[in-house]
Amino acid sequence: MSVEKCTKSIDLSHHLSELSKARITSPLKGLQKYFSQPGILALAGGLPSPAYFPVSDVSANVLVPESFALAPTESSTSFSWLWKLFSSHNSTKENTQGITIPKYSAIDGDINLASSLQYGAAVAEGQLQIYLKHFISEVYRPAFEDWTVLINTGNTDGWARAVATLCNPGEGVLCEEWTYPSAMASMLPANIKPVPVAMDGLGMKSDALENLLSQWDPVSRQMSRPHVMYIVPVGQNPSGSTMSVARKKEIYDVCVKYDVIIVEDDPYYFLQLGTYVFKDDRSPGVTSSGRQSADESRQYVSTLTPSFLNFDHEGRVIRLDTFSKTVAPGSRLGWFTCNPLFAERLERHGETTTQAPCGFGQAVIAKILMHWTYDGYIRWLRGLRTEYQQRRDFFIDCLAEEFHLQAVPAIAGVWQGCTVYRASSKVKKSPSTTEKYPGRNRTMFSFVPPVAGMFVWMKLHLDQHPSFTPGDEDTLETKLWTKLAENGVLFGPGWMFAANAMSKDSVSTDAGHFRVSFSNAEFPDLKKAVTIYGRVIREFFEEENL
Repeated sequence: MSVEKCTKSIDLSHHLSELSKARITSPLKGLQKYFSQPGILALAGGLPSPAYFPVSDVSANVLVPESFALAPTESSTSFSWLWKLFSSHNSTKENTQGITIPKYSAIDGDINLASSLQYGAAVAEGQLQIYLKHFISEVYRPAFEDWTVLINTGNTDGWARAVATLCNPGEGVLCEEWTYPSAMASMLPANIKPVPVAMDGLGMKSDALENLLSQWDPVSRQMSRPHVMYIVPVGQNPSGSTMSVARKKEIYDVCVKYDVIIVEDDPYYFLQLGTYVFKDDRSPGVTSSGRQSADESRQYVSTLTPSFLNFDHEGRVIRLDTFSKTVAPGSRLGWFTCNPLFAERLERHGETTTQAPCGFGQAVIAKILMHWTYDGYIRWLRGLRTEYQQRRDFFIDCLAEEFHLQAVPAIAGVWQGCTVYRASSKVKKSPSTTEKYPGRNRTMFSFVPPVAGMFVWMKLHLDQHPSFTPGDEDTLETKLWTKLAENGVLFGPGWMFAANAMSKDSVSTDAGHFRVSFSNAEFPDLKKAVTIYGRVIREFFEEENL
């Protein structure tokens, strides 16, 4: 949507919670606006003197934006992955450039520790604020005119603030039927309950959302119709699905119709990995090691699925972004993009709780971004995508080596519309195999290669277990998970990702899943984990390891 067509956000103040309405400007923080006034003699606040900050400067060697290739440069085999891993660790020196943040800056407005480490407002420092606004306007291109930015300490903090700002006790929040557990755990103590919406291969289903809201009965549900949605549309956690543009527009239109605020939690936005291709069908990519140009940046951004902000003409989207997946989670730095009314209320919340994020983290990340520039950061993000794509590909390659994978279309459920891979034992062929091991073709688990994010979501086919009886899913999932842990492999147990898993009235209807991360372990450890998984799950299903 062009700038000329943008309009200001509509009045959505009726969505504010009673707690949010009651928040006033912190008396001391209310003085903050005067502190930057030229020539002011600020004797009002209890600000320590920067002269007594024990850090004179902070220096770091920062990787150059071109540190990672833009595409895999060789066909992937188990041997080549290991050779590449060890050779790079032993012989390749990281290409870095030095940055320094002084206590006092020679140029007014430059990043400095005297300012960054001081008490401050619950908004980003000047240069970081400017950078983020430029980044959002180039990448997300909000469709309403008066959007603004507010920093937080990461998306978990962002969601906690958002739900407290929008929801009263006893209300519900719309969410995917499988979702991020910490988001649910943060609201349950406030008696705010999840309202799961059915999913398919693109994430939340728009027709299921429409049916749920149109048929809502506040008496039988014992709560008013939900007016807030929590959604992870890219690299959905845990399923790994990514919502199409058409689906997002359908979801948005339903939310406009029923006056729902969308909280878009998007930590994996820049880990859009594309479709998995088996290694025998893979071809080496062409990579570039030069500096990123503005045209290349625009071309890359155009390949990313748009944010809900891109067609939010009313200002009803609160987008959550974070540096946790693109720089470092320990930086504890993220930001909201939303309308000014919500931003002001979220700021009031922040200034009496977390206040501003850590000054060290803000200063270092801001300095890195200034050093890289916008185009440099985009180049960094492109390289990260390739790195995580290779990790995903290697992990699934390992599964393909360990198990027999059969591709079948999914016609229902959370993978509807996707190609599902069913895993069974890979056994050596012999004339007597069929008679001796009649269960060798039993499907033990299935999965869909994720198109974004850091996880593979596995469905366990527990109904194929010899001792299975309906209702045993939870017990069998826990039993297999425990056996894996005892053998040195830790997967995420699937039950905790059910939207209502922690609710008192929770009823499990689709147990038997694992969430497996490929983002952190080294390649030999990923290979070892899959080998152990293969042995343990075959034993669990009482199959011989031939």
